[in-house]
Amino acid sequence: MSLTPLDIEKKEFKRTFRGYSEEEVDEFLDLIVQDYETLYRENLDLKDKNQNLKEQLEQYQRLEDTLKNTLLMAQQTAEEAKNNAHREVEIILKEARERAAGIIAEAEEQFQATLQQFQQKKQELRVFQSKIKTLLEAQMELILELEKELKQ
Repeated sequence: MSLTPLDIEKKEFKRTFRGYSEEEVDEFLDLIVQDYETLYRENLDLKDKNQNLKEQLEQYQRLEDTLKNTLLMAQQTAEEAKNNAHREVEIILKEARERAAGIIAEAEEQFQATLQQFQQKKQELRVFQSKIKTLLEAQMELILELEKELKQ
């Protein structure tokens, strides 16, 4: 049972023949009531403050949990974004390498085709030079024969 200041104030004692001085007991009880009332109020205030602090602590703990979850989510999102970016870079690099290989292969084919055409034209030029040379030599012989005939 919790004792209140009012309980102390209302408490009555039996009177005996050689008991304590009633006036001194009443004065002492008044002092006790005052001190006890002060302590009782302080205790109530402290209980209220304690309850408020508990509620604040719970709020802060919930806030801490929320912040931890938010931070964890942010870290996971950042990691996921980093991984996605890495995958995208790999895909882009792969596509770029494939395109570059295609361009190089096409350029090589064009080079080989051009080289082959050049070799063919070079061969055609040699054949043409040879024919011209043969034709010119034949014409020179004909001119020389005509000159001989004319000189005679």
